[in-house]
Amino acid sequence: MTELRRRLVEFARARGWQPYHTPKNLAAALSVEASELVEIFQWLTPEESARVMDDPDRAHRVRDEVADVLAYLLQFCAVLDIDPLTALAAKIDRNEKRFPVPEAGPVTDSPT
Repeated sequence: MTELRRRLVEFARARGWQPYHTPKNLAAALSVEASELVEIFQWLTPEESARVMDDPDRAHRVRDEVADVLAYLLQFCAVLDIDPLTALAAKIDRNEKRFPVPEAGPVTDSPT
């Protein structure tokens, strides 16, 4: 993850894009790319969406959009000096306290 983040920062630096890589712009770009990922699934049934990777053209589009989302997220984290894995671990810790396992056992549906 650190190496990918470094490569993205260097890629932007080599092209003089840093002035445009503000937290606001990167958050907006991240939202746009996430929306492009959603667009692939927009009119699919739940069953079709579960099989999306079986279609080579759609699978390629999904992988590209996932890459774009991750790239913008890593660039956003670099600009704000956030370690995304540390942030995720802390969020999981908070959610484990916030949503304890019910005494009757695990629930099959996720609250999020």
